[in-house]
Parts: sequence; C-alpha cells; structure tokens
Amino acid sequence: MATKVTTTASDLDTASIVERLAEEKDRLFKLRLQNATGTLENTAGLRSARKEIARYETELRAREIEAAEALAQEQEEKA
Repeated sequence: MATKVTTTASDLDTASIVERLAEEKDRLFKLRLQNATGTLENTAGLRSARKEIARYETELRAREIEAAEALAQEQEEKA
C-alpha cells in the first residue's frame, strides 16, 4: 500500500505559502461560481477550500508575529 506524503504549511517557505494561498482563493472562487450556477456536485469542496485558506493565513500570521518579536528582541538588546 502506498503511503500518502502530506505537506503542512509550516514545512513550506513563505513564497510557497503565498502561492498556494492564491491558488486556494482562486479555487474557492470557482467553486462558489459553480455552486451559484448549480453545477457543483460536491459541496464539501467549499469547506475544504476555506479551511486550507485559513491554514495558510494562520501560518503567514504566525511567521509575521515571530519576525516582529525577533525584531523587538534585537532592538531591545541594542538599547
């Protein structure tokens, strides 16, 4: 049996996360369009796309906070 290799957002670099975030937002837009026109067969895709977007945005925000804390720590050491 083949094993599935999963990649979490924390394993990716920031550029990859931003790229995947844009792809997921585009996917969500297309799914919403299909849902509005009545051609969407699997509505669970909407939920999974929203969750992926949230995961990527959460990781980006965590990195932003980490960078700000590191900068504050660095400035504190200089003072």
